[in-house]
Amino acid sequence: MSAGSVHPGPSRVTRWLIVAVIGGLFLVPIVAMLEFTMRRGLEGGYDLSRWAAVFSTGLTGEYKPILTGLTNSLLLAVVTVAIMLVLLVPTMVLVRIRFPQLQRMLEFVCLLPITIPAIVLVVGLAPVYSVVARLFGSGVWPLAFAYGVIVLPYAYRAIQTNLQAVDVVTLSEAARTLGAGWPTILLRVVVPNIRRGLLAASFISVAVVLGEYTIAALLNRVNLQTALVIVSKADPFVSIIFAVLALVFAFVLLLAIGFIGARGPGPSSRRGPSARRRDASASRRGRIPTSSQKARA
Repeated sequence: MSAGSVHPGPSRVTRWLIVAVIGGLFLVPIVAMLEFTMRRGLEGGYDLSRWAAVFSTGLTGEYKPILTGLTNSLLLAVVTVAIMLVLLVPTMVLVRIRFPQLQRMLEFVCLLPITIPAIVLVVGLAPVYSVVARLFGSGVWPLAFAYGVIVLPYAYRAIQTNLQAVDVVTLSEAARTLGAGWPTILLRVVVPNIRRGLLAASFISVAVVLGEYTIAALLNRVNLQTALVIVSKADPFVSIIFAVLALVFAFVLLLAIGFIGARGPGPSSRRGPSARRRDASASRRGRIPTSSQKARA
């Protein structure tokens, strides 16, 4: 193999084998949870009576903590995504355009929370929350400030990957030449070009917030995960049913991220596989120069 050649990557069979193994690792616990929720008890057999009871009676009585936790988690997800979009995105764009020498420092700060244990974050955030509770009340929404910190590494990577694929500096200079101000550059030039990264960062932030338990439990706040623990002490079957529904929702978000990522940003990726096969066939016949031929030219 020459020094300039590129490895073609794993074969189709190897890729499907990897997908099957990873899918099996995710599928086994989900199937076990479904089997647990459909057991009929000592008489044996399976049915859907518990699933039907949950959807027919609604989240009332002893199941009300789940409704409260789900409402709090959705509120926290919305506030967390808003904090991430308002604070992180303009900072990343500004560093990219005006202060590229601070890129390393910003990356270090954004990736730092992933290395800090949750208990350490809670110990550091407790004095801050005592001040926030006195100023804004002790509701659940200030917990979004802590979640805004823990989603930083995931949101930063999703946005940075998309930001590196766009020549933001040239676009911003062109817009400034035409008389646009910084708000116009950010909202009408940069954001439309990195919308896939923003959507991926938002979906990942929602998935992280819906699955977070440690910080909410240590700060005595009720979210979906802490509510599931409370209900599991009275009825473990119902808590498992809602855990399965939460997993399904997280998988739908991941599939949405994969669908968005699969849509190529360039025009060549929008031409479809048949057009790319025609180009490859024409290249082999010498009608269209390959990329290496273009480079030599």
